[in-house]
Amino acid sequence: MKVLVLGGCGFIGSHVVDALLAAGHTVRVLDHSREKFRAPLPGVDYHMGELADDAAVAGTLQGVDMVFHTVSTSLPETSNRDPESDVRGNLVPMLRLLDAMLEAGVQRFVYLSSGGTVYGNTDVVPTPESHPLNPVCSYGIIKLTIEKYLFMYQQLRGLRPVIIRPANPYGPRQNPTGIQGAISTFSNRIMRGEPVEIWGDGSIVRDFFHVEDLARLCVMAGESDYTGAFNAGSGTGCSIRELVDIIAGASGLKPRIEFREARGFDVQKVVLDIGKAGAQLGWTPEISLTDGIRNYWQWLQAIESAPDTPGKAERR
Repeated sequence: MKVLVLGGCGFIGSHVVDALLAAGHTVRVLDHSREKFRAPLPGVDYHMGELADDAAVAGTLQGVDMVFHTVSTSLPETSNRDPESDVRGNLVPMLRLLDAMLEAGVQRFVYLSSGGTVYGNTDVVPTPESHPLNPVCSYGIIKLTIEKYLFMYQQLRGLRPVIIRPANPYGPRQNPTGIQGAISTFSNRIMRGEPVEIWGDGSIVRDFFHVEDLARLCVMAGESDYTGAFNAGSGTGCSIRELVDIIAGASGLKPRIEFREARGFDVQKVVLDIGKAGAQLGWTPEISLTDGIRNYWQWLQAIESAPDTPGKAERR
């Protein structure tokens, strides 16, 4: 199949591109900039442009069989500051994209939602896809709203959506100086001898899993005939304090920790029930947290020691 990956130069999107190529698909990418951490891949049809650019989107949809959407203009940490911007930047372009897809005859759509925010504070842990959806931040509200629109377009206009709700993916090419991703930011700070900042007492639990496992699930879901939502995670939880200890073990370094006041929008515990993806698609995560963190640490060391690594200037 010929597949369009929106955001295919980003952290998750670039790994989806890898998984699609490994599965034998022809890949086209639309993104606003090139990959930061590696050169363009041979055989991939790259297009530079914004999702809000209707002409750019329409051009990349021609001849495509399936679309993967891995784009977001906001983060859980920042979305509540300007919910209106969240709507303009994510929801409105999505509706225009769906119209353009159907106009081009493209029905199969894989959407990266958020298992970490759409459920909110849950009564059941691990949390299944059937749990009530009560997000407590604008980021999660927009993700959930888009999910609802996808099902509306399925009912009324023949869209064939499959939704992936990832917990906390991590791995190579996650920006170590960004504001999202505990493993990437903690590892970078520990490597540089800077203090690790923990919001609250470190008891918050998250479901960390490797981005390669996520990308593999995305492709399996897209290739299937299934429509609906799948959780994506490890199925087990790890507290933030435990996470720091695992990174310390992988690095051989002793981190300095600074505790900050807890944030109101942080869900206390996120662990996803991944049984549905196993039952419907035969997917299970393959990379353990310890091995995955060791893998990320090795990647981080490699890019720090390579002076000509793409994007290194942006990380300083």
